[in-house]
Amino acid sequence: MAEESEAVAWNYFNYFTEVEEHFQRARGTGLFLMSPLDWALVESWKNAGIPLEAVLRGIDHAFEKSRTRKQKSTRTVNSVAYCSHAVQEEADAMAGNISVSREPVKPPFELTELQRYLERLIEQLRAREGFAELADSLEAIHAKAEEHYSDLEELEQRLTVLEERMSALVRVRVSDEELFQLRRELDTTLRPYRARMSAEQLAMLERQYLDRRIQEKAGLPRLSLFYLT
Repeated sequence: MAEESEAVAWNYFNYFTEVEEHFQRARGTGLFLMSPLDWALVESWKNAGIPLEAVLRGIDHAFEKSRTRKQKSTRTVNSVAYCSHAVQEEADAMAGNISVSREPVKPPFELTELQRYLERLIEQLRAREGFAELADSLEAIHAKAEEHYSDLEELEQRLTVLEERMSALVRVRVSDEELFQLRRELDTTLRPYRARMSAEQLAMLERQYLDRRIQEKAGLPRLSLFYLT
């Protein structure tokens, strides 16, 4: 008998905080703050459409497996990346057997806050040479802010597209040496977790991490609504 489809309500704005808090509880060692690598990984899951439920289940299963090993390691799990393989397994298992509900969720900010946020982004991009076209796109979004406010998930997807364009623009301005140093930084941070990730996961994470770090170094704003909340 086919398993019944499980409906999962997905509040877009709980994704990061739910993962961080759930990992902290599973880790059981008090305060835990996600590293830049963790943020990039969770953002890659969010952008890939991996349901939050799959991430939370994957975290649980990764820690369960760790605790049942015959030879338990005394090392504390210090990164969400430790759970990446289990998360992917959960996402694969749930694929085609889950429907993500689009029930209305009360926005975590007011329309006026959204408008001010977009205005700040436009101002920051207008002040930078070469980003006028992106600023124009944000102006168009700002002009329909009230309409977009009724579907923030779709707005987040639009902003993700613009941020990808911004990343492509700034990447060509990065010197070979700067990119080399960032890749070395990434390789050092990622080395303990490579064996837990597929080639596709690694490629997605590497791109997300490098884009985040390049934008930070260039002093460019993040466009995601997660930085408004």
